[in-house]
Amino acid sequence: MIPSRSSTTRSARIISHPVQHFNRIRLPAATSHIVFRSTQPITLNAKQKTRNLVSLFGVRSYAAASESALTLSRKPHFDKILVANRGEIACRVIRTAKKLGIRTVAVYSQVDADSLHVKMADEAFCIGPAQSSESYLRIDKIIEACHRSGAQAVHPGYGFLSENADFAERLDKEGITFIGPPSNAIISMGSKSESKNIMTNAGVPCVPGYHGTNQDPQHLLYEAEKIGFPVLIKAVHGGGGKGMRTVDNASAFFEALESAQREALKGFGNATVLVEKFIERPRHVEVQVFADTKGNTLSLWERDCSVQRRNQKIIEEAPAPGLSSDVRADLGAKAVAAAKAVGYVGAGTVEFIFDKDTDKFYFMEMNTRLQVEHPVTEMITGLDLVEWQLEVAAGNPLPLTQSQIPMVGHAFEARIYAENPRNNFLPDSGRLLHVSTPIPTHIFAPPVAAVSTAPAIRIEQGFGPGAQIGVFYDPMIAKLVVHGTDRTEALRALRVALEEYHIVGLSTNIAFLRALAGHPAFIAGEVETGFIPKYRDELLPPLAEPSAELLAQAALFLVLRDQPPSTHTATPWTRLASRRFGGDIHTRTVSFETGTGAVVSLRIRTHPTGGLFDVAVQPTPGAMMPVEFRGISASLTSPTSLSATVADTVSRATIVPQAHGTAGAERLHIFSGPHAATVLRRAPEWAEKLSADTHSLARGALRAPMPSLVVDVRVAVGERVEKGQAVVVLESMKTETVLRAPGDGVIKAVGCAKGEMVEEGKELVEIEESGEA
Repeated sequence: MIPSRSSTTRSARIISHPVQHFNRIRLPAATSHIVFRSTQPITLNAKQKTRNLVSLFGVRSYAAASESALTLSRKPHFDKILVANRGEIACRVIRTAKKLGIRTVAVYSQVDADSLHVKMADEAFCIGPAQSSESYLRIDKIIEACHRSGAQAVHPGYGFLSENADFAERLDKEGITFIGPPSNAIISMGSKSESKNIMTNAGVPCVPGYHGTNQDPQHLLYEAEKIGFPVLIKAVHGGGGKGMRTVDNASAFFEALESAQREALKGFGNATVLVEKFIERPRHVEVQVFADTKGNTLSLWERDCSVQRRNQKIIEEAPAPGLSSDVRADLGAKAVAAAKAVGYVGAGTVEFIFDKDTDKFYFMEMNTRLQVEHPVTEMITGLDLVEWQLEVAAGNPLPLTQSQIPMVGHAFEARIYAENPRNNFLPDSGRLLHVSTPIPTHIFAPPVAAVSTAPAIRIEQGFGPGAQIGVFYDPMIAKLVVHGTDRTEALRALRVALEEYHIVGLSTNIAFLRALAGHPAFIAGEVETGFIPKYRDELLPPLAEPSAELLAQAALFLVLRDQPPSTHTATPWTRLASRRFGGDIHTRTVSFETGTGAVVSLRIRTHPTGGLFDVAVQPTPGAMMPVEFRGISASLTSPTSLSATVADTVSRATIVPQAHGTAGAERLHIFSGPHAATVLRRAPEWAEKLSADTHSLARGALRAPMPSLVVDVRVAVGERVEKGQAVVVLESMKTETVLRAPGDGVIKAVGCAKGEMVEEGKELVEIEESGEA
């Protein structure tokens, strides 16, 4: 257990002022925790926005507050809460708790011992090994940590136990408050089939489908054929794209069903699924709702989460673009009706499918927790939704009424994932060798402000440089959140911030997000869930060769890095050594291999006076034209920062080396303004020959595309397989991947077993093609 650290509880002072005079309030110097009390409702329009006073580091205020919400009889916050989660959401909850003077307790698995959320909390308890089933999903261990620490309440974050009714009930029996909805609401809305029946009775439109209890595969196929293909198989207790499969025809139904059920069972402990009509051109629009124990329920506007890959969101925005005021009002009303139908309490999200062909929307599901994308709602309202959760859980009414909820400007959230978009977005794992982010302007949502204010940037992250992104959990590294006065400004700010976000050590989706944010259709707001497949070739064009300027910067980095350290006194020995082993110290040739496989040689000549260089770029024929730069001024301003004048342009580049193999080769990751590239500096030929790391690839071998757990091996040695047949099923970061036979053949060797952890690149199955047998 990590020892507790002291924390000071701050008291609240009540100050009553008309809203229109907020800008002229002088705060007492000793005031650290302020609640504003409104005598008038807020009115917002395009010309005037009312500013609420929010200190980012301790002052608590809202855009306005209803008389009933803020009185001297309000109930106090908890003294201590436990956060039953990890990563960025655990850090997010801890930050708000610290702002309010609430002590925090973290729980962690053995592989998360050095994680950021553990360091941020006042206390921390290890609750088991890496597998979530033995740690973050262990209700008994979390309750034990509550008792040992004296935590009065539990914030579940999202995922893991956040929508587990048994967990909420167990906490209640132990006298511990669950910071979330009552268990009956979780049960009703957690079951996608039951929730749709409730919504139908409440007058909320639903997608046609089968939501019954008969899970016989043949019956589910019958229902699918009755609905009409394509259909969507969905886990009734699922979320985050897990346990979800789109099926285009009957022949693919059973395999998709089996995979969805297996994924659902592992992720949520329940394999029950429903089958719905798959809408061809949908948008994913959701409404943030909030309710208290006093009977108040309201909407905090909608978000658009249409752009997805692998059935998971990667970029979200608020408000949803292109909605009329009538549709927006109808969405909000239906969402509030949905929450009231189940007696909801706390933060929730009502998700709708919006059919672009008919402009109709249908209830999809309700997430009975705080969503990953909640920051975009915070940014357009100026509110702290985690603080609202804590207020409601303490028994206080909602701080605002519906008419007082602001909606100012536009916000985007981009999820930074450890994944390879060019490999079907498969997750990646590894150590974060280098992390450099844009400079955040805010920790929490800024106050609703005048249109002329500069864009705001938040970064919600749970991992810093040196952190290990493993195979056991979701591959999200961080969330980049921006806000602007309108969609155009916010999107421009997002593109700039993504250019400044650099990660080295594993594959990420940052470059893909930049391409997405700059795509003309996305800029025009033409979003839909099929956006990425529709524009895939434009979003993932063939790799371009690095420019001659980038290659010159990489070469100069190597020359300057490898120079011997300067000494105040030169000796014959230092001069002799360089000439004996380095030849002519003023000229060096390096070769790079680019992402396309092209090889480029660069000759760097150092001027006798030092500090100036000539660089000749000699690419392979057809790759690019030879280029020579003369009189380049260059220096290293830090171990990874290069300042150089190339082609009469002063440029600054971040260049991060990464070891590659065991023969001394290295990758150089180059970031220069909006440009980025990765090149390989190969080891000398003699070193590669001596290295045991070199080996030839077996023909017909299926290799692990990432570090994974082997879920199933469906073949045996000597068995004949057909092209496209499922051979091995892998799981990494809660996502299943099926490896299929590349052609007809016979299984020659099987190099893995069910339940085995395998490294990226490991040969799993060798197939001897029919023509070779």
